[in-house]
Amino acid sequence: MTLWPDVAHSHAVIDVVLNPGRWKVLLILKRVVTIIFPEKTRRVAPEMESRSTKGRVVIKDEWPGYSLKLFTYPEHYHEDVESVYIPHGVIMDRIERLARHIMEDISDQNIMVLCVLKGGYKFCCDLVEHIKAIGRSADKYLETRVEFIRLKSYLNDQSTEDLQIIGSQDLSFLRGKNVLIVEAIVDTGKTINALLKHVETFEPKMVKVTALLVKRVPNMVENLPDYVGFEIPNRFVVGYALDYNEYFRDLNNVSAWH
Repeated sequence: MTLWPDVAHSHAVIDVVLNPGRWKVLLILKRVVTIIFPEKTRRVAPEMESRSTKGRVVIKDEWPGYSLKLFTYPEHYHEDVESVYIPHGVIMDRIERLARHIMEDISDQNIMVLCVLKGGYKFCCDLVEHIKAIGRSADKYLETRVEFIRLKSYLNDQSTEDLQIIGSQDLSFLRGKNVLIVEAIVDTGKTINALLKHVETFEPKMVKVTALLVKRVPNMVENLPDYVGFEIPNRFVVGYALDYNEYFRDLNNVSAWH
């Protein structure tokens, strides 16, 4: 029996509801579908579509997140975190889909993954594991090498515009390679675009960019990453390796910071 036609493709959110009654499940699912997955009803500015061609999960501005009481959450973070914005299970399901898109585009070519630290390490690890698992199940081995680069783009909760590479700026090992830049979050896009230009000076064969989160901000650059997990409102989020002054990286979900 189908109660709402759109619920079927949104099963990934079911596991965040813990032992509720039947009608509570249906009520929460209907709310999640209309608020977290409104791609059919929300018009996106054409300039935001110029690079990302695989779609993304759009979270509306009014989405409040889930109460911390629904999750096992460190007590010492309760005063600093407002809600669980994107549960871990939903993140993992979306990353699996991104991995499939990447496999479809890259096919049997080897790939050099350039992970942007520190915020991108969890996303990168989970993405690479999914890519490997998909390759094994399809009997198609994709050689994946991971390198790391560290950028400084935030001061407290404010994004900075300058590209600051911590450590060596020599990325000559990317020459002639298929490169996938993995970033946790993109807001204005100026930092990732500056990194993209820097990478291209080393003449890679191909460069793709993936970001778990993209913020809707007024001064956003035209190009989105090639593969986007979630488009979120312009609010500060932590967890899943995203931090505030090195705190909150240990959380498994993405949470809204007070």
